[in-house]
Amino acid sequence: MQATTDNQALTTSPSSRLNELGIALPTPPTPLGAYIESSETGNLLFLSGTLPVVNGKLAISGRLGENLSVNDGREAARIAALNALAIAKEHLGDLDRVRKLVKLTVLIVTTEMFAGHAPVADGASDLFAQIFGPHAGHVRLVYGVQNLPIGAPVIVDTIFEIKPVPQPGAKQHSVT
Repeated sequence: MQATTDNQALTTSPSSRLNELGIALPTPPTPLGAYIESSETGNLLFLSGTLPVVNGKLAISGRLGENLSVNDGREAARIAALNALAIAKEHLGDLDRVRKLVKLTVLIVTTEMFAGHAPVADGASDLFAQIFGPHAGHVRLVYGVQNLPIGAPVIVDTIFEIKPVPQPGAKQHSVT
């Protein structure tokens, strides 16, 4: 079954994959301070860090290794990743302009002895692989921190490669 899912992701647009998976994007979160959620330059879309917020409220709070399990952390990372996709869609107007995730950084609030960082971050990585396919891949940095805004257990920081918007009247180049 995994091979079919992977092959579908190779040929299907991000919005179609979300529909196939039965995933609805949330309402994009709003900034918590004096910054913008997204910035586009060239063929890259940089997003501000996203939190596991649902309907304007923190969905999961706590510290990994203290009062949250690895599974709680995975779910928090997945929710934050969904918020990143919602912001990308809002910025671009069409999620299908996203070619792939280039870089993912996941900050996790942990105890000093916690060592399950990678499986927590996989909550976000696995979602992006489902949407863009495992072939697209992404580089990743994961680390533990003392605390995050509003008591969030994770923050997801993303950089996407995007397709350019075709300019009206521009000549289309073909490769032969």
